[in-house]
Amino acid sequence: MADLTCNFLGIHSPNPFWLASAPPTDKKYNVLRAFEAGWGGVVWKTLGTQVKNVSSRYSAVNYNGSKMMGFNNIELISDRPLEINLREITEVIKEFPDRAMIVSLMADNNRNAWHELIKKVEDTGAHGLELNFGCPHGMTERGMGAAVGQDPGIACMVVEWVMEAATIPVITKLTPNVHSVVPTGRSVVKAGSNALSLINTIQSVTGIDLDTFVPNPNVGGKSVFGGYCGPAVKPIALKMLATLSQDEVTNKVPISGIGGISTWKDAVEFMLLGATSVQVCTAAMKYGFRIVEDLCEGMSNWMEEKGFKTINDFIGRSVPALTHWEDLDINFHIVANIRQEKCIHCGLCHIACEDTSHQAIKLAYGDPYNTYTIIEENCVGCNLCQLVCPVDNCITMVEHRVSPEYVNWVEWQKRGLPLNDH
Repeated sequence: MADLTCNFLGIHSPNPFWLASAPPTDKKYNVLRAFEAGWGGVVWKTLGTQVKNVSSRYSAVNYNGSKMMGFNNIELISDRPLEINLREITEVIKEFPDRAMIVSLMADNNRNAWHELIKKVEDTGAHGLELNFGCPHGMTERGMGAAVGQDPGIACMVVEWVMEAATIPVITKLTPNVHSVVPTGRSVVKAGSNALSLINTIQSVTGIDLDTFVPNPNVGGKSVFGGYCGPAVKPIALKMLATLSQDEVTNKVPISGIGGISTWKDAVEFMLLGATSVQVCTAAMKYGFRIVEDLCEGMSNWMEEKGFKTINDFIGRSVPALTHWEDLDINFHIVANIRQEKCIHCGLCHIACEDTSHQAIKLAYGDPYNTYTIIEENCVGCNLCQLVCPVDNCITMVEHRVSPEYVNWVEWQKRGLPLNDH
């Protein structure tokens, strides 16, 4: 079998699947169940000055019959006494010394508070610290969470405080509630952070109750902007991860990828864009801890199929394929092809192309069914027909290169070549 062993800053775990800092990692009971199920590590729910959470706390966006496509929460950091958390962390490490134990922290905004909290956490035997610079609700009003992560200067200052006291690896968790994660990522790496993790949740309103007119979740007739996560945020997380992997400063440190990871395929995509480990939350809350069995089995089977012996063999492999729009090949062209033996004659491709695209699909009325064929001279290779088709591999995109020569947009302009779709 493929070797899923993960080495993150010298923190070893039997696989790269960690539970993110969230309700599933709030107490010993949950974490023990997670480790018994096979998770490689956890990031213990954020510790700091004790808070009081509200009720209710969660809401979701459902789509096309799928529950929790997007998940929203307004829960704050751990509301359990610090000493109980510290004792339970120590006990879990003794029971499962081979699993990664990272502890998320959010101290009050001063040097002494960070130093004191770090010392207490390190005494538990924890393997690493994750600085929560991302919580988008509740803590921001107190000058913490995303209020730190949104300001590279403040983030740099806090990391410098942390590095004065920390003797174990430090991971800085970045907020996505910025125009770019790179400035803060650079600042904390320059300040000494050993690694990065992202993304934290995105500020959101998931919906409004049309009877009460109160946005979800409802807390006594009021609501607030929450933190959005789940499968819906995966594309945003991948983009932000990629920008760190492309940057010459932030790509020098390992990254733990977070944001909508529900399947082994999702995890592989994050790792192909540079993540060394991946963190999961919403999927575990929806399906339970045993999903880690499918995550490990799926990744292992894929690695064997591709000939990868360790996860390091494919981490970052897709980063070079992301370039600037101006560098794309103008001469590359594809045309749709409809495989008639697979077609179910639903007409979705024709409707989409005729109404909203390039009128490149011909409709022939028939008995007992209509047929659809591609008008190649009109097809611009946009992929829309393939995307709306309900049958796998019924519509394929076939390369019809205009010229064997690679020409990008800048060269195209220099030569004064014609600006048409082909």
